[in-house]
Amino acid sequence: MEKERKVWMNKADSFEVIDVRKASNNFLPGMLKKGESKEVGEGIAVIQSFEPKPLYKAYEALGYEHYTEKISEDEYKTYFFRITKKEMSQKSGDMPFKPTSILNYKEIDSRLADKVVNFWEFIWEKENPAIDLKTKLLLSLSNAVGAGRYRQATRELVKAYSIGLKTEELDELFSLFAWNQGIGYFSSEIGPSTLFKTYKFIKKEEGLGRSRKEIMEKLVELFGEKNPDVKTV
Repeated sequence: MEKERKVWMNKADSFEVIDVRKASNNFLPGMLKKGESKEVGEGIAVIQSFEPKPLYKAYEALGYEHYTEKISEDEYKTYFFRITKKEMSQKSGDMPFKPTSILNYKEIDSRLADKVVNFWEFIWEKENPAIDLKTKLLLSLSNAVGAGRYRQATRELVKAYSIGLKTEELDELFSLFAWNQGIGYFSSEIGPSTLFKTYKFIKKEEGLGRSRKEIMEKLVELFGEKNPDVKTV
C-alpha cells in the first residue's frame, strides 16, 4: 500500500468512482477499457473489499500512478491517476488471466481474499525474483498437469506464450509430459485436454503465419473466462 500521499490526490474528488465489492464475475476487462478511455490528468477511484493489487501493474502499464486508502477491514479505496498515455502490452504488465479466482474467496470472507491477494503478490509480483517469470509459469503449468488441474495449466500456458514462450519449448515440454506421466496417461488424459488443444491451436496459427499478437487475441477469446473449461469464477 502506498505510504506517501500523491500530489495529484487534490483532484481525487473529480475521479469517477467504481464500486466492485459486489462483483461476482471478471470485471478486469471492463476496468481496463475504462482505464484506456481516460485522458492524461484524469483518474478513477476503485472501491474493493480487499486491496486490488492485481490492478496495479495493469494500470501502471497504461500510464497510471495509484494511491490506496484502507477504509476498514473489508473496504479499500484505490485512486488511479493517469500521468502519461501508454499502450498496454503483455510484457509491460497486461498479462492475460489475472487472478479472478480471488473473487471466490471474497464470497467466503473479504479478509481471506485480502490474504490470498497478498500471497499471490508474493509469488508472482516479487521484486528481483531468483526465478524468471516464464520459468515460474512453466513450473506452475507442469505442477498443474501432475495434479490433473488442466484449467490452471491452460491458463499458465497462455500467460507464458504472452511473454514470449516459443513453440519449440512447448514441443519439449509436452515430450517431457509423455516421459514423466507415461504414454497411457498422456493418451487418455493430456491429449484430449483443453491444455493440449491450446498447444495445437498455437502451432496451427503460427503455421498459418499469424503474428503472436493475433494469436493472443484469439487465445484470450477461446480460452478465457467465457470458456467454462478454463474460467475461474
